[in-house]
Parts: sequence; C-alpha cells; structure tokens
Amino acid sequence: MAAIYDCTVPAELLAGMRLARAALSRGELVVIPTDTVYGIAADAFNARAVQRLLDAKGRTRQSPPPVLIPDLRTLDALAETVSEPVRLLTAKFWPGGLTVVVPARASLLWDLGETEGTVALRMPADPLALELLAETGPLAVSSANLTGLPAALTAHEAERMLGDSISVYLDAEHADVTPVGLSSTILDATNHDTVRVIRVGAVSLEEIRAVIGDALVTDETPADADPAG
Repeated sequence: MAAIYDCTVPAELLAGMRLARAALSRGELVVIPTDTVYGIAADAFNARAVQRLLDAKGRTRQSPPPVLIPDLRTLDALAETVSEPVRLLTAKFWPGGLTVVVPARASLLWDLGETEGTVALRMPADPLALELLAETGPLAVSSANLTGLPAALTAHEAERMLGDSISVYLDAEHADVTPVGLSSTILDATNHDTVRVIRVGAVSLEEIRAVIGDALVTDETPADADPAG
C-alpha cells in the first residue's frame, strides 16, 4: 500500500519529496497538493507515465492532462507562440489558478494524448508543488480523482479513490497550502488576438477582463466580433 507523507512534519517532508522524485523518474505516479485541488502527477515527457495517469483516472487519450510548470520561462520553452493577452494574464495570475491552452512546440518529444497540437499550462501557487517542479521539470498533472467523482481536497480522499495506482502521496492539508477547492480557470489561448473561456474556476471572468479587456471571448461574445464594435 502506498504511503501518505505528512509534509507539515519536516522528516516526512524530506522523505516524501525524495521518494516522490524517485517515483516520477521511474515513470510512476505521485499525488501532490496544489493551490486548487490535489493532483496526480506524472513525468510529462514519459509517454508510459502519462498513460498510467489516464488509466488511473479512467480517462481516454481524448482527455489529455494539463502540464504544471515551475516558472514563466518554461512557458516559452513549451509554447510555440505566446500571445500578448497570455503574457498579460500570466504576469498577473501566475503562480495561481489559471490554465492557458496554447500551441505546443512541434519539436517537443512527448505524448500527452490527443492534444491536436496544443498544451494546457499552469504555474501553481503552492510552494511544495513548485519545489518539486523545479527539481523534476514539467509534470503532467490532472485532478486526483476517478473520472466522474469530485476532485480530492486531501491526500486521504485521493488515496481512497486511487489506492495503489499511486506510488507516493504528499499530504499538506494541515499547512498553509491547503487547496481552496476550486479548480483552475481554463482559457483557450490558441488564437493570437483573443482568449476564449473553457471553464470558469479560481480566477473570475471579471478579473480576466480587467487585465485584457475585449480580448476575452465568452459565449456571449462571438469569436469574430469586432472588439471595437
């Protein structure tokens, strides 16, 4: 049975992080806290590990996982192009609860599933997740739950759903990094001039519009609408 490490206890934090890094390097799965909900993490550049993640959740390749990154520099390393609205939004809301879907670099040697040449990127506002990402590089991370069930808000909730499909559980539920329970807001930023809302979550539409104005496209705003009209 996979162990749960209480990362508010220094000795367990050190052991848990060491074992998590080792597990990820072997292509295994780890449950980690983020600033939204707990997530299942896999090496983004290990296709077998990503498939394990999808299998653990009961998802198909038609639902590729987002990728968490440690810093803004990695956005340019993984995205083929980064639009001005994305620059403004990531400067304002990263690290935080905003995911942007951007064109992925064609040269990347990875297989996240049926992405149609895109990748969903986020920099989480969680010190534990950021420390792990700084050491491992980009991680494919999807909410820690079985498909159809609510996302786990604690490592223990995740363990009850996912069991031994996970090698290491990192628990921070009693720390200041307790997830707020809201999933991230997801924006389609594959268009160079506008961004379209896919899911509203931790960052509100009002907050986004305050940064990029009419570059935000909602269901009420046709994609071909003239921003000045």
